[in-house]
Amino acid sequence: MTRRTLIRAGTLGLSGMTLADLLRARAAGGVAKRGADDPSVILIWLDGGPPQHETYDPKPDAAAEVRGPIGSIATAVPGIRISELLPRHAAMMDKVSLLRSVHHDNDDHFTAAHWMLTGYSGPNGINQTPVNPSFGSVLSRVKGGKKAGIPAYVGLPNTHTVGLPIGYHGAAYLGRSFDPFNADGDPNTDAYHATSLDLPAGVDVGRLGSRRELLSRFDAARERIDRFAGASDVDRFQDAALAMISGPEARAAFDLGREPAHLRDRYGRHTWGQSALLARRLVEAGVRFVTLTFGGWDWHASIEKGMHNVLPVLDAAVAGLIEDLNQRGLLESTIVLVMGEFGRSPRLNNGLPQDPIPGRDHNGRVMSVLVAGGGFAGGQTIGASDPRGGSPADRPVRPQDIIVTLYDRLGVDPETTFQDRTGRPITVGSTGMIIPELSGSTGRA
Repeated sequence: MTRRTLIRAGTLGLSGMTLADLLRARAAGGVAKRGADDPSVILIWLDGGPPQHETYDPKPDAAAEVRGPIGSIATAVPGIRISELLPRHAAMMDKVSLLRSVHHDNDDHFTAAHWMLTGYSGPNGINQTPVNPSFGSVLSRVKGGKKAGIPAYVGLPNTHTVGLPIGYHGAAYLGRSFDPFNADGDPNTDAYHATSLDLPAGVDVGRLGSRRELLSRFDAARERIDRFAGASDVDRFQDAALAMISGPEARAAFDLGREPAHLRDRYGRHTWGQSALLARRLVEAGVRFVTLTFGGWDWHASIEKGMHNVLPVLDAAVAGLIEDLNQRGLLESTIVLVMGEFGRSPRLNNGLPQDPIPGRDHNGRVMSVLVAGGGFAGGQTIGASDPRGGSPADRPVRPQDIIVTLYDRLGVDPETTFQDRTGRPITVGSTGMIIPELSGSTGRA
């Protein structure tokens, strides 16, 4: 067996980077010490910018052109109302917090998405290149994986931001080793499988045999292999790589066929619902961070039709996930975030030339973010928008505040620094401050 064959057996398709290389790079970055309390994170990214009026911050007493076409309903928490198209959210409102005053004041899709996911401004519609690592990548870099043979960070069903594959969910200057493990595809189809776990053409698990048997065959070619990696590294990292691609645990985590039909129905038999169910399986198996990208939220026109299409699907996916985590005793050990890059304008527009039915335009001056689980307080709203839902009126919250609060909960020092591509030390927490209403903490971690 040649070195080329061995390298191909560990390839994940990351531009030639092998899984063994990826694991070696992660170990070189170090793994933070973890206690028994080490939450996983599921980020549901609503790419395009969800409208706060039609989701988590309705304005039922405002004028029609502000209030919009979607009504509101009471929730399980007195005084909190949300969209009438989110009844399952409403029933579990005691388990979530709504941040209604998040803002970064930028209306560019690219700048806004980067800011929400990294805590830093940077790219724009002209220069879209990622500048800073996402908080998912930072957690993968600082804390590493939870379990051998299981990826630390997974993205699905179509990991992107504003049409950029991976986009601002990635690791930027931390290196591609800390990008999400790409499990893209539609989990609602029988054909779905995690393609990154596929073996190269012509190689199957039967040919590989047990990984220990394969590793024993390294000895014959040790002198040649040692030119590329230390002997101890070959043993340790190739063993881990083969455990992931040929071992049962990662593959079992991605197998939705193991779930009962009635539970799959609760999540919704659509891409978003089955992706959310898969996210639960992944954190249960030991994945630290899962990003779910649910695109299609840029409703400049026909917002009423759009919301009737997407909100019932979102309702089943998000509520199904939180209900399931809670029933399994996993909600306290799993943080769920639902957010997009910005909110929408407080006044309906006249639609677009090709679709002259009202919608809402970009608005980075205020948006809503849902937070649940992980020991965070629920049953509350934090901050408030003004009566028109156009800007913060109370307790403004910035993207970097959400990120630092997350780091605080996971035991990551926000003053941790890494060198960017120019060699400058950059802190992972930007200028963020802990949100005490969520965490029960005060000040900067």
